[in-house]
Amino acid sequence: MSVPRSAEPQVLALLRELGAETIAHPGGTLLAHLRRVQEQLAAWGARPALRLAGLCHAFYGTDGFPTSLLPLDRRAELAAVIGTEAEALVYFYAACDRRSSYPTLADADAAFRDRFTGRTFTPDLGLRRDFAELSAANELDIARIDPAFREASGAGLLTLFTRLRALLSRSAWTDCHAELGPAAPTP
Repeated sequence: MSVPRSAEPQVLALLRELGAETIAHPGGTLLAHLRRVQEQLAAWGARPALRLAGLCHAFYGTDGFPTSLLPLDRRAELAAVIGTEAEALVYFYAACDRRSSYPTLADADAAFRDRFTGRTFTPDLGLRRDFAELSAANELDIARIDPAFREASGAGLLTLFTRLRALLSRSAWTDCHAELGPAAPTP
């Protein structure tokens, strides 16, 4: 599936138009966070669609960040800018009912619950890998920016990413362990 060549400038313009640079988020603004997540995914060698999903992962809000930039009935607008593959990743990330889905995500028969529809299904391995990689980039960005978050959530995140290790790229796992592990830097 192709990614539109002009996607990044267009999505940055759309993010600004929808107010992402005025929405508070750890480390400054939502837009700054989204860009850092995209950059982290790029540093790990993620393909273009996953990098774009990282830049757009909060368009529909998430289970941990309810502010949305677009309602779900406007998904086609985002897909027109970033492509259907990247938009489907954005939706999948936003739809995750974390309490229900996180415990089995690494399992071949993972039960993923869509918080928007209530539907439960088993996502394929590729989708689970993309989700794990995007989750790691997202959470590591917040942990690096917000010492209180790292203190409160770091151990739980390390437990999660240890469980998801088989889904993570080597680079993502190395960064998770370095940032969240026992020898992680303290601010």
